[in-house]
Amino acid sequence: MAQLILVRHGQASFGSQHYDQLSERGYLQAQLLGQWWQQCQRPAAAIVTGSMQRHHQTAEHCAAAWSGSAHAAHLASEWQTDSDWNEFNHHEILVRYMPALEDPAQSRAILAQPDGMRNFQGIFSAAMARWIAAPEQHDYTESWPAFRHRVQRALLKQVQQVNQSGQDVVVFTSAGVITTVAQLLLEFPPLHFMRLSWSMVNTGVTCLNTAPSDPSLPAVITSLNQVPHLELKNQPDLITFV
Repeated sequence: MAQLILVRHGQASFGSQHYDQLSERGYLQAQLLGQWWQQCQRPAAAIVTGSMQRHHQTAEHCAAAWSGSAHAAHLASEWQTDSDWNEFNHHEILVRYMPALEDPAQSRAILAQPDGMRNFQGIFSAAMARWIAAPEQHDYTESWPAFRHRVQRALLKQVQQVNQSGQDVVVFTSAGVITTVAQLLLEFPPLHFMRLSWSMVNTGVTCLNTAPSDPSLPAVITSLNQVPHLELKNQPDLITFV
């Protein structure tokens, strides 16, 4: 049975001026995923990426390890790029909540403090709650309802592609997008969004059955946030969340 497979990008450059760039660990995570799929003899799949650099870089390094660099380069010309799979604008959401964070140095200063990551997560969760629940939706380039609708549109397009082609489709995207797909399919409250999003591992794999027995659903989740390719190495520092 063909599946829709969602992959979170590898570790990006969190805290730097250029977040939308894989770190060295992010490249390795993507390569390990490709090697795992090669070892499992997973058949070739159609590849879709968001238009962000970290999506493309993850796809390129995964595909090269999965099917060989020459074949991956050939396949790259056939990949689909769909900006509907892009992440929400986390910088704008933070700045609307705390204008001082317009300067990336302020984020780095928070992270440098004792318990810095925990404090930053608290700020980010509050900023997300404002975006999702507060009435000031006009503050944002893309509101929560607009983002959710965009992700739903992306999901329905790829479900249709899987069902028409009978072939797996692998989408390289971001944690917020995958969490929103889960929220759409599982119907948990939107304000619980961050509870799942924080747990999304870089290069974690989520699989969807696009022919569910319940006709009211476009797909069902058969596995969520799986990382056997990282666990196999028994190196805790490969499990990252940014």
